[in-house]
Amino acid sequence: MHVAPVGGTAVQDHVALAEIELCGELIIAASAAREERLSLESIDEVLRVAEERDPSGQ
Repeated sequence: MHVAPVGGTAVQDHVALAEIELCGELIIAASAAREERLSLESIDEVLRVAEERDPSGQ
């Protein structure tokens, strides 16, 4: 997700924007889930946690 530059003296907080994007992805996944709650594995998949732990993909 790329945010259009804001004019004036506004400061972009890239960490906050990334967190908002991840929250949005979790909301979408939760609304599409058949079960009442997302499993921890599903949450890790949405947040790409395994990719962060092992960048080689193994």
